[in-house]
Amino acid sequence: MNRADLPPAARVGDPLDGVDTPALLLDLDAFERNVARMQAAADAAGVALRPHAKAHKCPAIALAQVERGAVGICCQKVSEALPFVAAGVRDIHVSNEIVAPAKAALLARLALHARFSVCVDDAQQVELLASATAAAGSRLDVFVEINVGQDRCGVDGADAVQRLLDAIAAHGELRFAGLQAYQGSLQHLRGHAERRAVAARAAARAADVVAGLARAGVACPVVSGGGSGSVEFDLVSGVYTEVQPGSYVFMDGDYGRNEYTDSLRFEHALFLATTVISTGGGERIIVDAGLKSLAVDSGLPDVWGAAYDYVAASDEHGTLRPRGATTPLLPLGARLLLVPGHCDPTLNLHDELIGLRGSTVEAIWPVAARGLSR
Repeated sequence: MNRADLPPAARVGDPLDGVDTPALLLDLDAFERNVARMQAAADAAGVALRPHAKAHKCPAIALAQVERGAVGICCQKVSEALPFVAAGVRDIHVSNEIVAPAKAALLARLALHARFSVCVDDAQQVELLASATAAAGSRLDVFVEINVGQDRCGVDGADAVQRLLDAIAAHGELRFAGLQAYQGSLQHLRGHAERRAVAARAAARAADVVAGLARAGVACPVVSGGGSGSVEFDLVSGVYTEVQPGSYVFMDGDYGRNEYTDSLRFEHALFLATTVISTGGGERIIVDAGLKSLAVDSGLPDVWGAAYDYVAASDEHGTLRPRGATTPLLPLGARLLLVPGHCDPTLNLHDELIGLRGSTVEAIWPVAARGLSR
């Protein structure tokens, strides 16, 4: 026997209780409301929505977002874009820098099949992209990434941007498409007012660069950035013309702990189904979902709708404790739903996402970009 002989975790039409665990579940009703709510907010603000596919790695989700009105998607790595191109997504922004010739060559070939853009923050990257596109006979849109407070990638100031624009202009295969201005660390600041203040500072830094370019006679077609934790501020900043939220489709545990206004409060849609496999001699609850089923870099998962806390994770096991002395232990075989703390790396642990309408399996979507991190 081999892996092909493994029975599926679920089939369309199965009840929730029939899904083998651990299994990653998507509440389709909540997911669809999240997609519609974000698109409506972007439309109302007159800002383009380019959701980040690194959050879900699932072409079916990207196609649903584009069908609703998204202008395209973001990917964080070049290889991650492959299954989205194969599924028919035709506008993809690689929101990262690349320096390896093999990656540049792959990106240039992909650009023969879809519109692609990529970030730079150094002239060496520009030369690499120019060489690869010239060899492939393709064209690339190029975004100059600016540092607006993340202190990760990106250049500082309009003068540094201008030097890169000069490098880009020397190559007919490349086109300056705009600025990427992403401040990732603010996405997880819990307080609404604190998040708003840091988002305002990031937007002001981006606006300064745009203004500096304008004084030099350079128009900036697009300013792209933002995320699920800052998007309500980014949409009304007057600076961003395009936003890149990703996790809003799922609303994982970490994002769920932020404070939001009611207008952009998204629903938990992603869950991990797990089963009680031991009661530890009557003292604890052990479930079959551990580190190989969910990521804990943003905290342990929440137990959905039950008075238990997930207190420890090992490779294949999770330990739960009742919250109160009168809360009974769960019996063997009991099912629970967990809300993962961080959706992006959790999706990267699963081959498929099981979509439920109510308590019935309606769809099974491959997580086709799983593991594509080159």
